Amino acid sequence: MSSLQYFSSVAISFTTPKYVNTPILVPRRCSFLRAATSIDEIPPNAVRRKIDQNWRGGFSLGVDLGLSRTGIAISKGYTVRPLTVLKSRGQKLDTRLLEIAEEKEVDEFIIGLPRSSDGKETIQSNKIRSVAGRLAVQAAQRGWRVYVFDEHGTSSEASDRMIVMGLSKSERQNISDAYAAVILLERYFSTQGLETEIILPKSLELQEKIKNGARVDPDFDPEKIEEYYTF
Repeated sequence: MSSLQYFSSVAISFTTPKYVNTPILVPRRCSFLRAATSIDEIPPNAVRRKIDQNWRGGFSLGVDLGLSRTGIAISKGYTVRPLTVLKSRGQKLDTRLLEIAEEKEVDEFIIGLPRSSDGKETIQSNKIRSVAGRLAVQAAQRGWRVYVFDEHGTSSEASDRMIVMGLSKSERQNISDAYAAVILLERYFSTQGLETEIILPKSLELQEKIKNGARVDPDFDPEKIEEYYTF
């Protein structure tokens, strides 16, 4: 069994402009490290872009987790496109998500968190948090971040958009999850990361990897942003 499975995770919500409220206990054996406590230390890409329009970083991967299918969308800057739909589950799904992140120069995952119409979390929310926590530990080994973000209504909005696009019923069924992930990422960027919640490993060593791990894309030119979306 991999040692990665022994690390657990903790969630920190970005509900205020600067500081987060959830404390992280510092084990004595790791007293030389300090737990992450500020959005300034581990901001999502939407916040980084807000602070610096010329910031050069990795892609953001939107993840719409379902019972049997997972929709994937990708974004660099504010332009979003559907990527694929995965049918794997468990560790195989984690592995595939990490492979896609490596292939597409992703440095953060935005995972849709189900909520009811009144904003409360559901039974499915707990399952999503479990997956996000497991992925966060493995992503942190590479310096990548995992966030959850409210996905309420993304599926219906994705369906409406595909109908407007003129897609047939069969086409919509095949890619609906990917378009739900598109809506998720668009909301995330349009709100500039507000209410985004980071899922942090409790290991302070892994937190340090996340804080120091944001990749810089030397080829990114903000003046030619549209050229990055000719996939």
